Amino acid sequence: MLMDQLQTDLTTSLKAGNSVRVETIRFLIAGVHTIVTGKYGADWEKKMTDADVVDAVKKQIKTHRESIEAFEKAGRQELVDREKAQLAILEEFSPKELSDEELKKILEPIAASGEKNFGLLMKNAMAAVHGQAEGGRVAAML
Repeated sequence: MLMDQLQTDLTTSLKAGNSVRVETIRFLIAGVHTIVTGKYGADWEKKMTDADVVDAVKKQIKTHRESIEAFEKAGRQELVDREKAQLAILEEFSPKELSDEELKKILEPIAASGEKNFGLLMKNAMAAVHGQAEGGRVAAML
């Protein structure tokens, strides 16, 4: 299970003295706990799945990317560097993203469906992509 891998990686990083990795993984584990307790309540330990962990990873990746963009606009390079280091660690736990060609193949039939409502197109596209591409990329290709 992915959560066990996170716990093992946290222990290894603590022993190695890698403070950035420890901080990032601890924050990720806390995010997972927040998501699963909100979703499952007291039975979160029994019901938690790898998909819940992946959801937390994706949420934090999105947050870090937004932070990087904001810090770059503010001219805070030291914070940009820190966020990029944490983002690289989070991406290790994220599923592989689809290439542009693969994404295009998936989206072609959806775009050709003739649907005029962009919201419904996006809903169908995101379901077809199964979280292997960001919504922004999907929207741009549609």
